[in-house]
Amino acid sequence: MDVVRVKRRGRVLEVTLDRPKVNAIDAATSVALGEAFRELQDDDELSVGIITGAGERFFSVGWDLKAAAAGEPPDTDQGVGGFAGLTEYWELKKPVVAAVNGMALGGGFELALAADLIVAAEHAEFALTEATIGLVPDAGGVIRLPRRLPRAAAMEMMLTGRRAGAGELERWGLVLETTTSAQLMDVARGLAGRIAACAPLSLQAIKEIDGVTQGASERDAFGIMREADLPVYRRIYDSDDAAEGIASVSEKRAPRWTGR
Repeated sequence: MDVVRVKRRGRVLEVTLDRPKVNAIDAATSVALGEAFRELQDDDELSVGIITGAGERFFSVGWDLKAAAAGEPPDTDQGVGGFAGLTEYWELKKPVVAAVNGMALGGGFELALAADLIVAAEHAEFALTEATIGLVPDAGGVIRLPRRLPRAAAMEMMLTGRRAGAGELERWGLVLETTTSAQLMDVARGLAGRIAACAPLSLQAIKEIDGVTQGASERDAFGIMREADLPVYRRIYDSDDAAEGIASVSEKRAPRWTGR
């Protein structure tokens, strides 16, 4: 059985981590996840991805500690996107929705944090537990969580390893929406579908600009946006899709995107 399954639904690529019992991630799984996200990046017929875990109990518990105990070092080649195929996939310009179906612990939480949006089942729990076992959440957690939560809340979670429920993180704004387990994929697909209905280059340019301006002041961010090497953004205003979008408004019809 494939530990990473992909399924195309129109312009959406669904990626499912299926590694019983807890969806732990070893190096081979990271490589397989990275290849799935590379398919998303490279295929012009795809606009957005969804990452989820198989089953209803675990999204992912993160790094496979059994593989580590068997000798797999933490610096093993993880493939194109780093750990979990996404946490260091800097070239990925297409948005990803994490549909968190259960516990997202350690690197599993870091995988969700690497997505652009998170929707979660009501019973889902999130934690960065690395400090409780003598490690550090260095697959993005220690960097991304303080940017997504108030610093004190993020530090408390990292320094204690405490689990936070989906409802709590929805109130903080980290989780976009909570829903029942049965409805989770419908919610994720609905969100991904609304994203995919927008112009492909616009989606990529938004993510491109966001990626290079995070942490900058407003003034500096404007300077970066205007002057930096942002190839997708530079194409927008002369693109066929920009002309098509403007024409569709004046002609009162739905746009027909080509991604050019």
